[in-house]
Formats: sequence, C-alpha cells, structure tokens
Amino acid sequence: MNRLGFLFATGLCGIAGTALAQDVFIAGLAPSVRPAGAPVITQMHKDAAWYARALTGVTEPFPASLRFLEDQGAWFTPFTHPGMPAPYDIRGWHSGDGPTPGKTGQ
Repeated sequence: MNRLGFLFATGLCGIAGTALAQDVFIAGLAPSVRPAGAPVITQMHKDAAWYARALTGVTEPFPASLRFLEDQGAWFTPFTHPGMPAPYDIRGWHSGDGPTPGKTGQ
C-alpha cells in the first residue's frame, strides 16, 4: 500500500471511530453517578453454604474479627475466594480438606 493510501485509510478509520463513539455509552466519565436504569442489588442472601465457604479453613470458636462477614454485601471480598497455593494457603483452599488446626502452610 502506498503512503497516500495508508494515510487515507487511517483518516477514514479515525472519522468512523469518532462517529461511532458518540452513540455508545462509555463508563467512567462520571464514576460518582450511577446511570439511570442501572441494576441495583438491594439485598444479599447468605445461606449456610455461603458461610461454610467464607469460613473455609477457620476452626471454631470463630474469632470476633470475622464478625465483618455479617455485614458483607454482594461486593467482592478476597476472603471468600482461594488465594495463593501452598505454602501460603493457610486456610487449605487448594488442598480440598482445609488446614490442620494450629498448623500453617505445609
């Protein structure tokens, strides 16, 4: 492709991209304002299975520091997901059977 053809094609792509972008919703322009009609989570149902997953590898009596789980909403928390594998997996997420009480790592 010659230089003039390349410049012409680049210009057309730029114009077309600008025209298309004006009709598309772009998130992040006003992060403190929710768009009208955006879905809203009104409640988070936490059943026994949710608490069992959240408390994986934690033995009773549960420490008072875990009371935050009572207020946990539907937002992401790394506490309810597996993290790094052994030797850092002190809660036993990757071993499948949970850690040995009083023992960390392997």
